[in-house]
Amino acid sequence: MATNALISVQKCRIESNEKIVVNDLSWEMNDGESWLIIGPNGGGKAEFVNALAGKMSFVPNVSDEGCFFTAFGDSVEMVSLERAAKLIEEERNNDESDYVEGGVDIGRTGRRFIAEGVVGPLKRTDALPQWAECLETHFAVKLCGVEKILDRGLKYMSTGEIRRTLLVRALVSGKKLLVLSDPFAGLDAESRKILFDFFAEIVLAQQNGNSKYPHIILCMERWNEIPESITNVLRFEGKKITFCGKKEDYAVQFKEKNAQNESERTLKKENLSSTLNTTIEKTIPLQTEKSTVTEEILVEMNNVNVGWSDHKVLIDLNWKLKKGEHWLVRGPNGSGKTTFLELITGDNMQVYCNDVRLFGKKRGSGESIWDIKQKLGIVSYRLHVEYRMVGGTNLRNLIVSGFRDSIGLYGAATGVEATIADQWLALGGFAGRERELFRDLSYGEQRAILILRSVVKCPPILILDEPCHGLDEEYREKILNLLELIAEKGTTTMLHVTHDPSERLSCEHHILELHPGETPMYKILEM
Repeated sequence: MATNALISVQKCRIESNEKIVVNDLSWEMNDGESWLIIGPNGGGKAEFVNALAGKMSFVPNVSDEGCFFTAFGDSVEMVSLERAAKLIEEERNNDESDYVEGGVDIGRTGRRFIAEGVVGPLKRTDALPQWAECLETHFAVKLCGVEKILDRGLKYMSTGEIRRTLLVRALVSGKKLLVLSDPFAGLDAESRKILFDFFAEIVLAQQNGNSKYPHIILCMERWNEIPESITNVLRFEGKKITFCGKKEDYAVQFKEKNAQNESERTLKKENLSSTLNTTIEKTIPLQTEKSTVTEEILVEMNNVNVGWSDHKVLIDLNWKLKKGEHWLVRGPNGSGKTTFLELITGDNMQVYCNDVRLFGKKRGSGESIWDIKQKLGIVSYRLHVEYRMVGGTNLRNLIVSGFRDSIGLYGAATGVEATIADQWLALGGFAGRERELFRDLSYGEQRAILILRSVVKCPPILILDEPCHGLDEEYREKILNLLELIAEKGTTTMLHVTHDPSERLSCEHHILELHPGETPMYKILEM
C-alpha cells in the first residue's frame, strides 16, 4: 500500500447480508486524486460505492492476503437517488396528518433535516440548535440554492430540491468523505452548473492541501456529464473492474467504443421496431372497452391554481392535451412540473377544487381514481418510491401489474399476460430475468423496468416524469428509442418532463414551459 493512500482495497470481495455481490477487487485512492466510478446499470458500481459508504462490506480474501484500509473511518456521507427515495419513504411512514389540527402534517422541514445531519435524530418537540436558525447564511445553503425552501416540508419539495437538500446536509455534517452518486440527475441547468463549479472548487482545494472541504468520490451513469476536474476513472462491468486508470486513457477507450457502437445503432433500432410491432399487436386485444378513448381533447385545464399556505405553485394555468400531440414539459426545479402531472394522475387532491377535465369528464364528477389510471401509463419518482416499498415483486409480475394499475400484483397473472410481460422485458434488455426481484436491481435497472410497466398496456396517455433518472448510456438510448417508436404507432399520447435537452423526443413538437415568479407563470411553445 502506498504511503499516501487514503483508501486501499486489495484482493477483497463485497458482501451484503453475508452474500457475495462482487468478487476479487483491488483499487487504491491516493491524495490529490479525484475519482469517477462509472459503468452500466447492474455492473457493480452501485455495490462498490455502497461499500465505500458503509452500506455493504469490503471483506479481505484471507487466502490471498487481502486487506482493506480507509483513512476516513466512518466519516462518510452518501448522496444518491436511493437515499432521496428512502427519505421520501421515511416521511410517508411518519406522516401524522390524521392526528394534527387541520389534517396536514408537513413532516420534517429542510432546516430540521439538515440539522439532524450534525446533531443526530430530533424529536418533533425538540428545539433546533441555535446555528440551525441561521442556516440561510451557511455557505453550503447558498451554494446549493435552498435558502427559500429551508422551512418547507420535505414531502412538498421537488425531486431536484430534495437532492440539493441532501447535498447541503452532507456538506454541513463535517464528514471527511462524500460519495455522490449521479448527483446531477433531476437538476435544472442552473443547479447543474452550481454543482459543477462546486465540485471543481473542492477538488482544486484538496489538490492545494486545503482540508476545509471533504474529499469527494463521484459515481456517474454517463461519461459526457462528468466534471473536468476528474483525474481518474474506475469502470465496473459484469460485477468486476474493467478499467482503472487516468481519465485521459479512459476517454480514448470510450471514444473508440462509441464509434464502434455507432454503426450498430441503426440496426438495433430497426430490430427494436420490428419486435415492438409484434408485441403491440398482441397487447391491444387485452385493452378493455373502458380504456378505449375517442375524445379529441384528452386533458383540459381551465384557470388552474394550486398551492399551500402562501406558496403558489401553479397560477391561472390554461392548457389542453389533444390526442396525438406529444408534449415536453420543462422548467427549473420547484416550478411545479410534478404538481402539474399529479393533477392528471390524481395524486394531488387540489384537482377537485379546480376545473380539470380528463377524457371529457370534469374531475370530481363521480369517476374513481381507477377509472382514470386505467387510461394512463405513469413513470414518476412517486411510483418508484411506492414500488421500492413492495420490492419483493418479481419482474414479470411487476410488468403484469401495469395491466391492472396496482402496486404489486394481487392475483396470478394469466398466461397471455405473462407471455406479453416477458416480451416487453426482452424489449427492454431483461430477457431471461423475469423471476428476479425488483429490490435486487440497481436503481437504474428499476427505473427501466418501471418504464416497461408504464407502456405494457399501450395507454392512451403516457406520463413520463424524468424517466431516464439513473439510466446508463445503453439503457437510456434503448428506452428513448422505444418511446419514439411507441409514439409513431399512434395509440399513445406522451407527456414528458425532463431537464436534459438531449432526452427530448423528436415527436415532441409542443412545449409547456413553467416560469415561477413571472406573470404569466407559463409559456406554450410550438417547435
